[in-house]
Amino acid sequence: MKKILIVGNWKMNLNVQQASLLVHKLNQLIAVHRDVEVVLTPSFLTLQPVSQEIDHRKFRLAAQDGYPIDEGGYTGAVSFSMLQGLVQYALIGHSERRIHFNESLELIRDKVQAAVRNGIVPVLCVGETMQERLEGQTRLVIHDQITTALSNLTDDEVAKVVIAYEPIWAIKSFGGTKPATPEDIQKAVSWIRSVVTDLYGAKTAQAIRVIYGASVEPDFVAGILNIEGVDGLLPGSASLNYHEFSKIVEKAHAVNLEQKRG
Repeated sequence: MKKILIVGNWKMNLNVQQASLLVHKLNQLIAVHRDVEVVLTPSFLTLQPVSQEIDHRKFRLAAQDGYPIDEGGYTGAVSFSMLQGLVQYALIGHSERRIHFNESLELIRDKVQAAVRNGIVPVLCVGETMQERLEGQTRLVIHDQITTALSNLTDDEVAKVVIAYEPIWAIKSFGGTKPATPEDIQKAVSWIRSVVTDLYGAKTAQAIRVIYGASVEPDFVAGILNIEGVDGLLPGSASLNYHEFSKIVEKAHAVNLEQKRG
């Protein structure tokens, strides 16, 4: 049985001192659960000090981004090659990168390939805008995002990828006023696995982990994780609040125990 994956995205928040304080609180509040994998995603500036402070029995680390070329004259960039040994995961294609930084499908494809080349698991974020949803393009958008992003990988490499469904229309910072319903999420997750099945086969589609991220809050955890095919969560703002984030982790553990009993 797959571990539930909880990836807390800190985004462009917290200086070194603030990050240290948050890690201290999380170390105190979050227990070791063999059935839940907890990943913290600090800024590049705080990754190194956070790596020295976390309890590695409880937490793993992810980068929020990475540059697809391993080294060279690219001032200000941080490559996946430089992140080797520091992080186990990397967010790629996050909605904020696609929208605010105009990241193309091709650039995201190159980042996925670079992460895998350097032994880092990509957390590929996919999802549609409100306009695309209203125009009935949800399936097409997700299909194109997945097909392009994974196009340079082998079946075995794809099986290790994490795909995060984050419907942009449900994200508060992009004007979302209503959370995605369980039916919305189930349809999207099922479609994601269907796309992977068509490209790489049913075995690979079952092996990948699909998680959900759009305004994730503690009250939503059980409802989302009980949706068939959902393997975890990608909370944003909630991951900056140690009370909320620890509740998310504990509720994920409780859901897993309940599923085993059932």
